[in-house]
Amino acid sequence: MSSTTANKQPAVWPKFLLPIVVFLVVLLTWEMLVRWLGIHKVILPPPSDVASEIVRERWTLLRGAWITLQSAAAGLLCSAIIGSLIAMFFSQSSWLRLSFYPYVIFLQTVPIVAIAPLLILWFGNEFRTVVLVSCIISIFPIISNVTSGLLSINENLRDLFRMQSANRWQTLMKLRIPAAIPQLILGLRVSCGLAVIGAIVGEFFVGDRGAYEGLGTIITARQGNLKTASMIGAVIACTLLGLVLLSCVQLLNRWILRRWTQGVGFESDN
Repeated sequence: MSSTTANKQPAVWPKFLLPIVVFLVVLLTWEMLVRWLGIHKVILPPPSDVASEIVRERWTLLRGAWITLQSAAAGLLCSAIIGSLIAMFFSQSSWLRLSFYPYVIFLQTVPIVAIAPLLILWFGNEFRTVVLVSCIISIFPIISNVTSGLLSINENLRDLFRMQSANRWQTLMKLRIPAAIPQLILGLRVSCGLAVIGAIVGEFFVGDRGAYEGLGTIITARQGNLKTASMIGAVIACTLLGLVLLSCVQLLNRWILRRWTQGVGFESDN
């Protein structure tokens, strides 16, 4: 038994060490190629320059990351609430799904870059516009996954609720919603990165016309000044924001939603 445990222990550290090794190899290869090929720093700066720019502008990047994180988190929260409500609306009738679901797909296919100027015209160069863009981009996975979860109900449990004369509201609250929680988590995982993308896209437009200092505004400003190293640093910060939101969703799943779903049972009252 001890030999089996000893054989399994070495399998733990490679999943942490190997990605770090790959990351270091990529950085080293990047640094060497840029210097050996004589690539201009405006086109592709070496990682050492990017790192120095990140350190030099750390407070600017931290402030921009905080602003963008607020926008992305608010957009993700809005998409989770609104998307779940729409999914509950769809779960009540096949006619409702057939009537309105095509418009949800249509909203997903509309290029956000095309309607962003209209959103700015309607809502102004403000934080709420960025949140709205983030919500629009990230809401479709929530609607799709939660609707699927609400409809994927075990027939035996559904028959049990019918036998107990449960009404539509009781069935929704005590059967459908608990069953849809895993699908909601799956939708949130997909929407994390989309929420950050939406916030960045919104800042591209809002930052051009208003006093907005998110990462999207920083990227646009650095591009105009040909500060490629600083721009790459802002892009790295955007990537880290997506990881932060994903980690928050994982913690939510582990500490709150998992306990709730485990605590929800269909026990008899006897």
